[in-house]
Amino acid sequence: MVDNTDDLKGRVKEAAGDLTDDEDLQREGKVDQGKGKVKDVIDDIGDKFKK
Repeated sequence: MVDNTDDLKGRVKEAAGDLTDDEDLQREGKVDQGKGKVKDVIDDIGDKFKK
């Protein structure tokens, strides 16, 4: 099962940054989303090796 915690957390941070015009928070959100995507790719690769 894919864990989308980082992606969701990133989306929330980015939206909060948009609402408050906080560029640092927007950036943190994008980084968290990127972490989530990397974790998804790693999980997919691991699943392929298990098969």
